[in-house]
Amino acid sequence: MRLPRSAAGWTIAVFGVLALLMGAIGLVWPEALLHLLGLEVPATRAPGDHTGTFLTASSMASFNMGVYYLLATATEWRPFFRFTVVFRLVTFTVFSIAVLADVAPGRFFGVAVWEALGAVATLVGLRWDDRRAASKAEGGGSLLTAGAVPATDAVR
Repeated sequence: MRLPRSAAGWTIAVFGVLALLMGAIGLVWPEALLHLLGLEVPATRAPGDHTGTFLTASSMASFNMGVYYLLATATEWRPFFRFTVVFRLVTFTVFSIAVLADVAPGRFFGVAVWEALGAVATLVGLRWDDRRAASKAEGGGSLLTAGAVPATDAVR
């Protein structure tokens, strides 16, 4: 695995590693994940309680998403970076509504805030990378030797 080559790539890599780890924790030790999210872990489950099923599904999705984010980082797939900004803000909105509608506990709002902060960090990284690439291009320096990320969306 290559290290990220841009500021935006670093934000995507951090989220990817955390998503992968949280997914793995949810698959291996689901109670720990429930505690981290501020959700109750009863000693026994009632018949028909499918919390474990949904936790397994969401943990596997998180694990897979972590892999996707790390692959996007390794290939410097900038359209994916921009896509995540929009949909992490959508996730923030949905999770916030869930808390406000008493569908999720108040502590779950922290997950919503994490999504929003990640979206903003990636957006700032994308803009910083674009400005850095533009200034290198104007100065006549080579984008490849300077280590700047090209403003285009070409995947290397």
